[in-house]
Formats: sequence, C-alpha cells, structure tokens
Amino acid sequence: MGRHLARRLVQIGVTDVFSVPGDFNLALLDHLIAEPGLNLVGCCNELNAGYAADGYARARGVGACVVTFTVGGLSVINAIAGAYSENLPVVCIVGGPNSNDYGTNRILHHTIGLPDFSQELRCFQTVTCFQAVVNNLEDAHELIDTAISTALKESKPVYISISCNLPAIPHPTFSHEPVPFALSPKSTNLMGLEAAVEAAAEFLNKAVKPVMVGGPKLRVAKACDAFVELADASGYAVAVMPSAKGLVPEHHPHFIGTYWGAVSTAFCAEIVESADAYLFAGPIFNDYSSVGYSHLLKKEKAIILQPDRVVIGNGPSYGCILMKDFLKALTKRLKQNPTAYENYHRIYVPDGHPLKCEPKEPLRVNVLFKHIQDMLSSESAVIAETGDSWFNCQKLKLPRGCGYEFQMQYGSIGWSVGASLGYAQAVPEKRLIACIGDGSFQVTAQDVSTMLRCGQKTIIFLINNGGYTIEVEIHDGPYNVIKNWNYTGLVEAIHNGEGKCWTAKVLYEQELIEAIQTATGPKKDCLCFIEVIVHKDDTSKELLEWGSRVSDANSRPPNPQ
Repeated sequence: MGRHLARRLVQIGVTDVFSVPGDFNLALLDHLIAEPGLNLVGCCNELNAGYAADGYARARGVGACVVTFTVGGLSVINAIAGAYSENLPVVCIVGGPNSNDYGTNRILHHTIGLPDFSQELRCFQTVTCFQAVVNNLEDAHELIDTAISTALKESKPVYISISCNLPAIPHPTFSHEPVPFALSPKSTNLMGLEAAVEAAAEFLNKAVKPVMVGGPKLRVAKACDAFVELADASGYAVAVMPSAKGLVPEHHPHFIGTYWGAVSTAFCAEIVESADAYLFAGPIFNDYSSVGYSHLLKKEKAIILQPDRVVIGNGPSYGCILMKDFLKALTKRLKQNPTAYENYHRIYVPDGHPLKCEPKEPLRVNVLFKHIQDMLSSESAVIAETGDSWFNCQKLKLPRGCGYEFQMQYGSIGWSVGASLGYAQAVPEKRLIACIGDGSFQVTAQDVSTMLRCGQKTIIFLINNGGYTIEVEIHDGPYNVIKNWNYTGLVEAIHNGEGKCWTAKVLYEQELIEAIQTATGPKKDCLCFIEVIVHKDDTSKELLEWGSRVSDANSRPPNPQ
C-alpha cells in the first residue's frame, strides 16, 4: 500500500513530499523514500510542512505533506485550512494508529487521553473536501484513489489517515502498477451557456465604457488564458483584484493595474468604479479585498463569473457553466470597445520615483522596493508575506513570466517561510524573492534550515521594523511590539557551515545596492538573507488607508436588537 500511494503521488505530478517523522508514520515514510521519483523533504515542524505543500501546489498544481497522528495533524491543520481557503489541492497524509486498536477501549499516546480516535478526523472534516481513514486493506486502494482524485477535481485539500501497521503488507489490489487517473472533466450545460452568453453580450455591448477585472478563482477555474483572449478581442480595460496578481499578464496592452477599492494602483479604481458595466471573473469580495466594505461597486452593473456560475446584474443567474467555456463563447460575441482603456490612457500619469536617499540617511521602504523592482525578470518569482509587503509588492510591475504568490484570503502570518520552501522546491529554475516582515518571520523562521538542506537559492528580504506593522495600522497597542532578534546571526547559526548561505544587514541605500549586487552576482547560487532595517512607522500609504478602513469595519457597533 505504501508503494501504491507513492506511485500515485508521482503520477499526479508530486515529486517532493514535505514531512515531519513521528512513530505512527515511520513505516510509511520508508515506502515513500523507496519510490525513485519521490523526494522526501524533512521540515522542522508540521505547520511549515503544510505551508510548503501549499507553496508547492501553487507552482505545480498539487502538493503533499506527511505528518503523524493528532500531534502532527492538529499542528498542520492551520496550513491545510489556508490551502482550503485558497483552493489548492494538497494531499495531507497522516500516519494513524495500528488497525487493531480501532474499536477497542485502549488509550493511545498522541491523543487527548480518550479511547475515541476520531478527534483529528472531526477537525479535518471542515477544512478538507474528502477524508479517508485507511485501517483495512480491503478498501484501502479505493479510499486512497478516491481521496487523491477528489483533491484534483475539487481543487481543495484532502485528508488520508493510514494505520501504521499497513504500509508494508501486500494485498491483491496493490499487485499491479496503478493505472494513471482519467478524471472525467466537468462539463457545461450548453443550453445554459447559450442563454448566459446571449444575456451577457447584450449587457456588455450596450455599455459605453465596460471593464474586466480578474479575480483569484481564475486559477481554480483554469481560465487565465480564456480571460486574456476575451481581453484581446474586446479591447476592454483589464484590471486584477489584489489576490489575483500574477494570474493575468501585466504586459497586456490594456492592463490598468490592481483594483483594490481605495488602495488600488494609481488611476485604476477611478476607471473601474466609473464604468457602466464590469465583468468580474472569479472574484472574492471579503472585508480585506473590499477595504472594509468601502468599494464603490454596484451589483446591477456587474457580471460576476464564478468557476461554474454566471450572475448578470441583480439576476438572472446561470448554473452549471464553466468559466473557461463562458469566456471563450463570449469572446466571439462582444463588440470591440476600448473606451475605458482610452480614458485610462488620457488620465494616466507615470509613477514618480522615491527621493534618493542621502549617503547616511536611514533606508526607506519605498526605496527598497524600487530596487526589488529592478531585480525582477522572467526567471524570478515573488512571495509576499501578510503585512505591509502585501501593499508594497502589489505595486511591483511583473515582467512576462515572473511568478507571484501571496495568501490574501486566509492571511496567516508566517505563511511565507514554508510557502517559499515549497515554491522554490517546485520550480528550482526560478530565483525566488521573498519579502517577509520581522513579526511574521518569528513565527516560522526555523525552516530556513530546510531551504539550506535542499540547496535552495532564494533571496529573503527580512524587513525589520520592530513589530506587527499591519496590526498597528488597524489597532495599535503594546502587543504589536516584538523582541528584536539578531536575524542575520540567527540565520548564520542555522547555517552552521552546512550548505550555501550568505547574509547581510543593511541600513542605508548604498549598502542595499551592494547587497543586491552580491546576491545576484557572486552569491547567486546561495540562499541570500538580507535584513533591511527600517523605521517602525515607515509604511506604504496604502496600508495607512486600508488599515483605517478595516479598523472602522472591525469596530462597527452591534446592530440594535
């Protein structure tokens, strides 16, 4: 059974599995290691193993992690919840109790001291789309295959618990090489598609200045290319929601930037919110993406596309229509209308450049990101940690082929360390640039160790401003100030002479320029850790605006009863 599971993972495109060993999963890990196409990546803790599987799934389309029963499972569950919120297929495998212990009155270690072993399963039921408890060889084949295929079809995490005494036992169902999956594709209701396209074309063709906005569910709908084809054919101005950055090419001739309400990139919100029709493809409207519910959109002007549904204005609504099919059919029916883009082009004023720092002037965040912008190419990718990096990285202009990832819906601080590990492992040909705040780094720092073991060459910019700056701008208090660490000293200690690592601490612009030259030149094959010291109140103007609006939304008084 262990070999069957290993082969299945390789077949679906997983060549690296992130794990933390524990006595209930050791026999299973032996079988995963024995699979030639599979590399086992040992992580420092389960949370980072889960974050790594999340980052890996963003680059490869699917990821996997292996932990032990309950103590490992309940540690990884936060990362699995994040993957669920971001529609990422992650196979979470847990080594479970001996099959003979199920149904007995025994109390086992790694549990809460009750003879009921279902606590972990019950916890995972709300953050996975399928749960398989494999404690019997008779149905093991079916359960494992159903779980993995469900993860791929639903684009959500799944949970597989495998009893610790089963991986090595032969069974007739595992006697042959597993036949590769042939997943039956979801199909569109053609009558509904024709009605929806006709209604949408009429709605958009009568508009004077329509726009298109890409959302994060373009990824799960596999509709990014169809979205761009529609943009090409229609001539509409094209924007993205913040959580969709990287899904739509920013070199597109009609691209106007990120639509994020009051903190949109320059001139984008004005064009989107003044449009008389907007097509949103795969949006998530939450309190963060709507800047505390303050955006100026009207439902009656909107066509909302979800992965399998189309809603036009206040109605009608059409189900069982795949976004990709709808966009392709709509492309043939729209009149070209570049009015909104022409309006944008007329009012657009190029970005100013931050003032150059004086020789010994403390480094400013906007100067840091000007230099990060210059580092980007088709051979790089950016990971932005929850915090002010959301806003600063959002303003980066991504060259063709440059990857970009952040976790906006779940927003778990510390996500980026594990996600960088997983993403870099999935696409070793790209040089990853991770922008991480000091507060977030303190949550998950230890898996820099795993990056070194794997020979990764990521560049980490550790932005040291002495606290949880994003939370300061929402609601300040002494709890937002953190203990300062010697971050470069910590990474040197983790390095301990094993692997390729280079660190630098920069306070001034000239030091930053020299550090970047070293990281991209003589140390280009090393993990490069650059600690950037900035003032505690040095934030993007967007965070200041966003924080005050989210604070207002959080502090609304109860409705009168």
